[in-house]
Amino acid sequence: MAQSVEEKENQDGNKFQWFLYVIAIPSLFAIVIALVALSILGINIFDTAKDIGGKVPFISQFVKEKKPLSIEEFEKDIISLEAEIKDREAKMEQLQSKVDSKDTQLKRMELEKAQLQAQIEELTAIQEENKRAFREIVKTYETMSAKSAAPIISKMDTEEAVKILKNIKPESLAAIMEKLPAQEAAKYTEILTNETNGN
Repeated sequence: MAQSVEEKENQDGNKFQWFLYVIAIPSLFAIVIALVALSILGINIFDTAKDIGGKVPFISQFVKEKKPLSIEEFEKDIISLEAEIKDREAKMEQLQSKVDSKDTQLKRMELEKAQLQAQIEELTAIQEENKRAFREIVKTYETMSAKSAAPIISKMDTEEAVKILKNIKPESLAAIMEKLPAQEAAKYTEILTNETNGN
């Protein structure tokens, strides 16, 4: 009994192998050869199959041919595409205009910055020159005799005189104060004391 089941399975297996080797593989090989031969001859199998499939009632539902577009539809498509191109070109021009505007603005700001930097450098140079000139004036008063410096300071504007007196060395300042009239010496002493205490 066990042998008959095995024999039956072997026979089924042999039938399947026979079907593969004798029918399935040769048929597939023949189809491939036929397709290659027809394509070499210039016959498009797929278009032919589509045509035949379109004529068969049930299969024709699945094989739908695309209708060729009419001239009017082509013209509509062209007009639509041209409008889209023009729209995109307008947007590009707008963006380019914005970029150009930003570039111009940036260049203007860089120019203004350079001008301001030049002004700052010029003012700094003037300030340094003024400081140097003022130091020279103070040095001149320090080298002058107190007898000569006192009358000049008493005729000066109070603010200018205080500025010079504030920067003179203490020994020169004391000598000049001695030679100033008492009232002026008291005035300058008070101003200098207040400024020293204020700082």
